[in-house]
Parts: sequence; C-alpha cells; structure tokens
Amino acid sequence: MFAVVRTGGKQYRVAAGDKIAVEKLAGEAGDTITLGDVLLAGEGDTLSDAGKVTVSAEIIAQAKSEKVIVFKKRRRHNYRRKNGHRQQMTLLRITDVGTGTAKKAAPKKEAAPKADTAEKKAAPKKDAAEKKAPAKKAAPKKAAAKKTEDKK
Repeated sequence: MFAVVRTGGKQYRVAAGDKIAVEKLAGEAGDTITLGDVLLAGEGDTLSDAGKVTVSAEIIAQAKSEKVIVFKKRRRHNYRRKNGHRQQMTLLRITDVGTGTAKKAAPKKEAAPKADTAEKKAAPKKDAAEKKAPAKKAAPKKAAAKKTEDKK
C-alpha cells in the first residue's frame, strides 16, 4: 500500500520500508511519529479513502542537508557577497501505511495538578508579602560647602 503525505510544505509518495528525508521534525533518533496529513492512498491501481489511512514512521537521524551557496554580485559596482546554508532535516523510515483510525493524543488529566499548582503559587505570594519591609525614606542631602576665593 502507498500513500502521499504532506510535511514541511512538500509532498512525498511513501510505502512501508521507504526511507525519506524531510524538513526537520521534533523528536530524537528511535522515536516513532505519525504523519497525519495524508492526501492520497491506495494499493496498485485502486485508491482508498485517505482520511482513514495512517502513516507511521521511525526517526533514523536528525541531520543537515547539502550546503547551498548563495552568491550575490552587481557588476561594475565591486559588490560581491557569498553565503552558505545547510538546512536541518530528519531522516525517516516508513514503518507502516495502513487503514485505521488516526491516533490522537490522550487527553491530559490536569484537574488535580492545577489545584496543586494554585496552592503552591498562592503560598509564596503570602510569604513575599510578609517578608516585605516598609520602604525607608532617603536622608536629606547636605548643602555643599561654600568656596572662598583668596584675594591677591
């Protein structure tokens, strides 16, 4: 089975076992990710519903692509600029292209931690208010001594 997926602004035709280099994705080597934006899917000449197809991939490595040289020149003006750039990329191995429901992240249980953090945040505020001493006023400045000139 094959699928056409979109990631990093580009489209890739993938099948199980393929290795592709895509724009940098979050994760470390060995992590498994799901490519969610499936545009087309099928097997042989028949097409299937792309919304029901999921594509799983394993990150092989985070690397840099080939260097691209950017050279600017304006003739007769002694203007030359040379820059290089290496784009960050992720190497993926497609592990599975199959039908099934798209895996969504499990809902996080944040009700209890929110209450704990609220209590923790409230306690330091009270301590800070108690520790704060009243502001002291600065002493008045003394007048500068008068200079006397010696007459000759």
